[in-house]
Amino acid sequence: MSVVSGALLAGLALPAAGALGLTAKDTAEGFDDIPDDFDTPPLSQVTQIFDAKGGLIAKVYERDRTVLAADQMSPYMRQAQVDIEDARFYEHGAVDLKGVLRAISKNAESGTASQGASTLTQQYVKNVNVELAGDDQAAVKEAQRKTLGRKIQELKISIKLEEDLTKDQILTDYLNITYYGNSAYGVEAAAQRYFSKSNKDLTIAEAATLAGLVQNPSAYDPKLHPQAAQIRRDVVIDKMVENKHITADQAKEAKAAPLGLQFKTPQNGCITAQAGMGFFCDYIKHVVKQDPAFGKNAADRKKFWDQGGLNIHTTLDPDKQAAAQAAVSNNVRVTDTVSAAATMVEPGTGKILAMAQTRPYGLDTKKNQTVVNLNVDAAMGGGNGFQPGSTFKPVVAAAGLEAGLSSTQEYSSPNKLDYPTMKTCEGTWKNTTRPKAVVPNESANEKGPYQLKKAMALSINTYFVQMEEEIGLCRVKQMANKLGITGRASGQPLEEVPAMGLGVGEVSPLTMANVYATFAAQGKHCTPISINKITTVDGKDVPVPVGACEQVFSETTAQILNTILNGVTADGTGAALNLEGDRPIAGKTGTSDHKKAAWFSGYTPQLATAVWLGGPNGGVEMRDITINGKHRIEVFGADGPGPIWRDAMNLALRGAPKQSLQMVDIPDPAPKPDPSATETPSGPPSTSPPATQR
Repeated sequence: MSVVSGALLAGLALPAAGALGLTAKDTAEGFDDIPDDFDTPPLSQVTQIFDAKGGLIAKVYERDRTVLAADQMSPYMRQAQVDIEDARFYEHGAVDLKGVLRAISKNAESGTASQGASTLTQQYVKNVNVELAGDDQAAVKEAQRKTLGRKIQELKISIKLEEDLTKDQILTDYLNITYYGNSAYGVEAAAQRYFSKSNKDLTIAEAATLAGLVQNPSAYDPKLHPQAAQIRRDVVIDKMVENKHITADQAKEAKAAPLGLQFKTPQNGCITAQAGMGFFCDYIKHVVKQDPAFGKNAADRKKFWDQGGLNIHTTLDPDKQAAAQAAVSNNVRVTDTVSAAATMVEPGTGKILAMAQTRPYGLDTKKNQTVVNLNVDAAMGGGNGFQPGSTFKPVVAAAGLEAGLSSTQEYSSPNKLDYPTMKTCEGTWKNTTRPKAVVPNESANEKGPYQLKKAMALSINTYFVQMEEEIGLCRVKQMANKLGITGRASGQPLEEVPAMGLGVGEVSPLTMANVYATFAAQGKHCTPISINKITTVDGKDVPVPVGACEQVFSETTAQILNTILNGVTADGTGAALNLEGDRPIAGKTGTSDHKKAAWFSGYTPQLATAVWLGGPNGGVEMRDITINGKHRIEVFGADGPGPIWRDAMNLALRGAPKQSLQMVDIPDPAPKPDPSATETPSGPPSTSPPATQR
């Protein structure tokens, strides 16, 4: 009976089986290929991403669908769909023989295959096959192929379903999987799309409008073709009366009602995120697709993401995000040739609290939009990073202090220095170029000797090269690795060369924010985390990555770093960046070669922030440049990203308790007597640039 019925069904819309070259062997193979279980197909649903306070950042989905239980659906919706698609659904089995004969008769009269006889169960099976095909267009085409073998396969599964599930269960599954047009899958998404309400709240007229869409969502689209949609709606209402699901009076009232659309445009993806959160939203997607916590391999993780149906609660603090976004937007214009990016990290936890950049998230380059997240590495949706310049020098200092150097370590620090020979992890680096590669200080008047505190405050290049020479490049690289700088933002390895300590290896703002969060946390380094919790739509918890924290250098080293980096902001290159209420801070300025990138990275005990300023592709020299309507001869870390950092931190910490940095006393060096003077001279006025301009 099953085979005969399948052949009859196929004959309604197909040429003779023989004309297709189908044989008994083809139908037998069709049976062998049938999946065992269609009872609970995995339906892709909407994933919602929330900030740390529960605010919605964005909805993302492959299919806009919210799965409902039967009691969450409008009874009118269930009745209307059955009445228009398969009125005898509760009376027949997987095959409606009366429907088959009726269709044959109708098609014979018309001379066409205009009348179908697929039951609602068979339609459901076809929809499951399409759903399982996902975004594989070849598989989708195969699932929709009208062949005798396909018909028989669908029939066999339909018979099995009718054995395993009740009619109500099949109807519920059908209503959750069916496409209603305008990117709405399932009755809940359809109700929200066309009427901006939950399905359970639909009126008779509204339910009939949706039920009428299934046959041809495009032709009956109520937004584009309201007249056709209303005619189709009224046909559904007549069917509901015919099947005694509503009264004639109810039908009259429903037909008199306007369509009453409250259309809600599909909002999908990170492009819909609010308050500049699109880049963080995109970062979350990359985390899920790359972290082993969400699947053993890339294919499993992609499937997990595409399946959706998740509520992802992130670490993003909406207030701090607003502060960071305001700071980058108020100091750099979207139309400027340069851009700014800022990341905030919580010391001691690794939680990413904010991620902002000047240019908005999007695909319209005419509006200066971009989907490249300048705050993160290339593998996480970012670019190739930017040279951090002198913001890397504290890494060298940390390596030196851990190697046994004192807080008053002194070097001759000449104004210029040939890069000396240095030990590496694998051997020795030698300055073999001719002429030899030279490292200069920023100003001609910067000549040593200098001790650590002053060298950091004035950002003396030759001092830190001499420190590298003493401790070896391997220790610097190892310290960088401990602090999370395991390579360059592009994915290339960190080069073990003397200029490494001066910040020539490109990194991202997230990486540098986390480095400085480690300084703020007394040497406790935590891997960055962005997700607090994930639950499925049915309330089940999903394991998420946990931030791994490790003490990477001693608290003594941390306190010395706090002291010398506080000195940078007290009387060094960052002296103009004090926060409101004299809140204690520590930080470091940085400017790369040719002024193509400028940085300020700094912290209080409860918040670390790294700010980068430069050309999005790294090719803009910030000399003779206009930024935010103001012309600048050249840009430094203190006067470019520095004010952005100050504005962001002031807003982010407003109302937060003032916390002290744990510091130590580092004595200043004793003044050296001038043998040619009878008294201590005041010295000639310095002609070097002000410290705040370096």
